[in-house]
Amino acid sequence: MALEKRSPRKAYALYIDAAFSADYSETDYKIIGHDTDNLSINLSPNVTPSENVIGETTVIHSGYSPSADISSFYHRMKGVLEDKILKLAMGRKSGDACKTSCVEAAWEMPEDENTEPTLICAYREDILCIPTSYGGDVSGFQTPFQVNFAGNRKEGTFDRASLKFTEKTAQTL
Repeated sequence: MALEKRSPRKAYALYIDAAFSADYSETDYKIIGHDTDNLSINLSPNVTPSENVIGETTVIHSGYSPSADISSFYHRMKGVLEDKILKLAMGRKSGDACKTSCVEAAWEMPEDENTEPTLICAYREDILCIPTSYGGDVSGFQTPFQVNFAGNRKEGTFDRASLKFTEKTAQTL
């Protein structure tokens, strides 16, 4: 049996809320990746193997500590998210000042480029955007940052056109 065609990298997208709204009342999701050729969520699984006195091995998997390094993030004139990250960095902000949310979405990409992709799944989660440096080389002014997932993960739907996340309720699960 032949394997199905691989999904292209653009089948997964990470959007960060530039409004930094704690209650999701106003969101302004911006896609991450314009200047990035590699973006992965590092799950960092919490796994503890142990062996008992009779030689049996057990493995305890107690969850994840996910994060992502946005290592090439260029400041853009009038970029809402770019300005927010820059102000966090230059203001040396920490804690709740760095808190916002993200949406992760996976799509089934159609063969026809004129057809909209079909959503496979979408999740919104609280995150901390923590700047790691600012400045950079002659290629442009950079403000790279780290995304640390902070819980409150909810499944839902995400509209690519309006950039709106809708949480699934008990009736829609």
